[in-house]
Amino acid sequence: MIGRRFKTLFGSGDKGNSVSSSAHAPPGERIYAIGDVHGRYDLLTALLDAVDRDDEARPAANTRVILLGDLVDRGPESKEVVDHLLNRDWGKKQPAFLMGNHEEVLQLMLAGSLDAARFWMRIGGRETMRSYGVPQALIDSGDTLSLCEDFAKRVPDEHAVFFHRMINSLVVGGYCFVHAGLKPGVPIDRQKPEDMRWIRERFLDFEGSHGTVVVHGHSISPVVEERHNRIGIDTGAYASGILTAIGIEMGYRWFLTT
Repeated sequence: MIGRRFKTLFGSGDKGNSVSSSAHAPPGERIYAIGDVHGRYDLLTALLDAVDRDDEARPAANTRVILLGDLVDRGPESKEVVDHLLNRDWGKKQPAFLMGNHEEVLQLMLAGSLDAARFWMRIGGRETMRSYGVPQALIDSGDTLSLCEDFAKRVPDEHAVFFHRMINSLVVGGYCFVHAGLKPGVPIDRQKPEDMRWIRERFLDFEGSHGTVVVHGHSISPVVEERHNRIGIDTGAYASGILTAIGIEMGYRWFLTT
């Protein structure tokens, strides 16, 4: 994992090494949310295994694992990432999968949009195509129509259903989990999907309250960005080798990273 040893930043969850928060998870619930994977199967499996160990070391709880979107593109093993999430033994954990902007563009390509396909090729789609077995010569050909047709035939039906069933956001207790963020001043139930998947500066620069603490990915930072109104956990895994998860229980939160 790019020479980085797996470590727990705030592992035990007691008051000495976890962060007390004004936002709370519901009683009896424990939440783990994972930032943008971007085709890094190696980091995902290592972090999920660490989540399992961390969860087992704590008192019994109803545990959720939330993937914040952008599972695909940029990194080398997008297909393997999806296969693993579909086939992993989650035990009693409840997994939830949010749609990122990269999954949105991928679905538009699968629906036959040549414009989406051209854009996708510029934002990491080449790596995803390779992971699904599209020949490199075809990827390099620039024949967008043939690429769309070839790729669509290689995506298993269960993968297409998986992408289609991704959700836009999830509210648990005092936290809202979303890929990119929320449009300031708009209630959560009135947010537009495109804002939740694409918004950046208007959300990041907002210093007021969203009525909830927003846990998000999408905007890369070298370390976790922890603000009073949002927590950004996209640490650029595809390039940095650092994939981050946040753990939340009652009024406390802690972080795990590769």
